[in-house]
Amino acid sequence: MSVALSVYVLMWPVVVAVVLFVISRGFLREWLEARRDGRDMI
Repeated sequence: MSVALSVYVLMWPVVVAVVLFVISRGFLREWLEARRDGRDMI
């Protein structure tokens, strides 16, 4: 029971890191494309 709870608690930072990576990658891709085309982000 203790191992399962530890795995469950330690899983959340990994999930958050993956989501943050995906969002950051998408933002960076859009920003570079806008910069290359000479457009504003907003």
